[in-house]
Amino acid sequence: MHHTHILFEHPLNEKMRTWLRIEFLIEQLTATLPVTDHAGALHFFRNVGDLLDVLERGEVRTELLKELERQQKKLQAWTDVPGVDLNRIEALRQQLKACSSTLMSAPRMGQLLREDRLIGLVRQRLSIPGGCCSFDLPTLHIWLHLPQVQRDQQTEQWLTSLQPLQQALSLIMDLVRNSAPFRKQTSLHGFYQDNGEDADLLRLQLPMSDQLYPQISGHKSRFAIRFLPLDSENGQIPDRLDFELACC
Repeated sequence: MHHTHILFEHPLNEKMRTWLRIEFLIEQLTATLPVTDHAGALHFFRNVGDLLDVLERGEVRTELLKELERQQKKLQAWTDVPGVDLNRIEALRQQLKACSSTLMSAPRMGQLLREDRLIGLVRQRLSIPGGCCSFDLPTLHIWLHLPQVQRDQQTEQWLTSLQPLQQALSLIMDLVRNSAPFRKQTSLHGFYQDNGEDADLLRLQLPMSDQLYPQISGHKSRFAIRFLPLDSENGQIPDRLDFELACC
């Protein structure tokens, strides 16, 4: 099916950049399950390695806990608004609270994956061109010949260890994405700029027919969008381009 519009998301700070990357990597991890062959295994282990690299870099847990707290405060403020659905707000607050305590009591993020011997061996070889051949990684070779059930149990165990992270993140990303409506904007000669008003995330809906993509620069207070054609030689940029924008 051809979509008439395409959604682009762009982070306006480091925290959101990290969250979008983690979300993407976890999606990629589950995309090729069950792991049945070399191609699927390399896709899986490469994403595990990337995820561990991202988790090692920042204070991911601290940032997520801060955000869960912030979202709870935001919901608290809503309770005074007349005509608001108090049950829904209370249910969401409980969800945020439960997520917080699960995340707080969880072991160090990615710990189980970091300590796994097979993941460690594959991770070491991934940076070597073609370094995951059967002669380079006989452990992976034999792992791929185990009964499928055994491999499924192991991948399941690895993924379960990421659940506290995944649940907190998907709840937060849902709330962030739903925090602002799309509004129609118009760019002139492929350019648009505005104030971000402390937004974390820009979301753009572009008509697919123009085959344009956005190049976004800026941070929470100001941002600029330049629209560029996918076909850099012959592509046209319309004088006026209507698109939808949400500042979340």
